[in-house]
Amino acid sequence: MKTKSKGRLLSCFWKNKLKRGINMNQDYIVRAMAANHQLRIFAASSKNLVERARQIHGTSPVATAALGRLLTAGSMMGSMMKGDKDILTLQIQCGGPIGGLTVTADSKANVKGYVKQPVVILPPNAQGKLDVSGAIGPGFLNVIRDIGLKEPYNGQTHLVSGEIAEDLTYYYATSEQVPSSVGLGVLLDKENHVKQAGGFIIQVMPFAEDSVIDKVEASLKHVHSVTDLLEKGMLPEDIIRHLMGDLDIDILDKIPAGYVCNCSKERVSGAIASIGRADLQEMIDSGETIEVNCHFCGSHYYFTTDELRGFLI
Repeated sequence: MKTKSKGRLLSCFWKNKLKRGINMNQDYIVRAMAANHQLRIFAASSKNLVERARQIHGTSPVATAALGRLLTAGSMMGSMMKGDKDILTLQIQCGGPIGGLTVTADSKANVKGYVKQPVVILPPNAQGKLDVSGAIGPGFLNVIRDIGLKEPYNGQTHLVSGEIAEDLTYYYATSEQVPSSVGLGVLLDKENHVKQAGGFIIQVMPFAEDSVIDKVEASLKHVHSVTDLLEKGMLPEDIIRHLMGDLDIDILDKIPAGYVCNCSKERVSGAIASIGRADLQEMIDSGETIEVNCHFCGSHYYFTTDELRGFLI
């Protein structure tokens, strides 16, 4: 559906939203094409899932911002995958005080993640904002896609800024040769709860005309931050229209996004059963119930010595 009529677009959008069961207050991703399919665009609202991560991990403000940006990117990039069992993992290995971040997502935009040091405290940066770059420092970005092949696809690039959006833009250009622009943002309120969070990814198709690229680049120069747009009341589809200006837009899909951890005692049991027999026997010989904690959601799982003996059979 071409979107020269704004009223028609909004009418169809809310109809589709009700069909898919997307609540007005729920996080979601809009996928779209623009300029006669010369551009591919993703835009997300992620306030609730980032706040959920903050509550689970007890993150400090700068850690909330860093993890929230990577979670938002992960949800959009996960929605790009096709298979129901496809898994995307984003890992930042870094030398800054945050120690590193890990996010995983599936093709339904379910996402989860954690930071190694969740209570990093840093003064604001020179612009008076949360110093995500200072918390991350130098390092590498790993993008791992497990799409059911013998070996997962693994792309790695060095961090160019530690701001995450710029690092993903660089990753797409160098590792996947897809010219892209990534915008990510997390805004906290006075109580350090998540007030706004979201992002966008614009990707240029190989046949895109220079005039189209010039228009998008000019538009991006006027975007101060994603959270500014969200604070103005923009929804993901509004952000897409704002970024595309007078270019035609084709809304393809709206996908609910959320913080979802699929851990269970059964899955943890499989992991324990896969460790070496000598290590298992050592745990049994201790005579104590062992506790296993999920990095992503903080759930606790307990195994008695009798359960551990069962893994040796």
